Amino acid sequence: MTTPSASPVTVLGLGAMGTALATAFLTNGHPTTVWNRTAARADALLPLGAVRAEDVAEAVEASELVIACLLDYASVHEVLDPVAGRLKGRTLVNLTNGTPAQARETAAWAAGHGIAYLDGGIMAVPPGIGTEQAFVLYSGPREVFDAHLPVLERLGAAHFAGVDAGLAALLDIALLSGMYGMFAGVFHALALVGTEEVPAEEFAPMLSGWIGAMATGIPHYARQIGSREYADGVVSNVAMQSAAFGNLLQAAEDQGLSPELIAPMQSLMARRVAGGHGHEDVTGIVELLRKQA
Repeated sequence: MTTPSASPVTVLGLGAMGTALATAFLTNGHPTTVWNRTAARADALLPLGAVRAEDVAEAVEASELVIACLLDYASVHEVLDPVAGRLKGRTLVNLTNGTPAQARETAAWAAGHGIAYLDGGIMAVPPGIGTEQAFVLYSGPREVFDAHLPVLERLGAAHFAGVDAGLAALLDIALLSGMYGMFAGVFHALALVGTEEVPAEEFAPMLSGWIGAMATGIPHYARQIGSREYADGVVSNVAMQSAAFGNLLQAAEDQGLSPELIAPMQSLMARRVAGGHGHEDVTGIVELLRKQA
């Protein structure tokens, strides 16, 4: 009899991430059935014990737990809509990157076909899957998450985001937004020092230390944004920062570098000051992002 910790799994989609997911299951002893549009993508997994399904129907019928990691939600529906009846009574965990609205729509589709559904967000690159560096967000029915937790933990730390199917995607997108915002500043900074032939590799440790120090302020910013009390605990108000921010853009122009990665902050800060909020913290610019503003 197969134990829960080594129960069968099906993985749909064998791109870099899907292959990493299947590998994690296989190396932890789970009988794993795999499917991909291009069947040859499964070749590298066969020596590990993977079973290649001839079609999607065979793949979903092979396991009670089906993991989808495809290009986008349109691909998920293109692949699974024709076999929805065969998924009835099974659990679908969709780890395809998408939006909260797409996740909720797919959850409703699954419910309409009698499919237990979890939506997920993978916070790791493929080589990190199955390591301590990886974590995966899940949202949907708590009992479905709990039932499959021993298997899901093979991929990395499993975090339950909530019963709303869209929450995992929301947190995923929020984390990625923070990452890309940081990268925008990092790329600009590295390019800027390069205009004077300062080696990026030499500047990187200083930049890493500075960003790490600034990141300690995130809990404070979160409190301000959560309470919408932007005058609480101000150290450097937005009026002062707005006045100085122009130098960042001018310096870039003077060095022959486009400031477009960081330029949007200037107009937001200037608008906030013009609105009478110069004494507040820079976090108040989020009010200009809210649609009701």
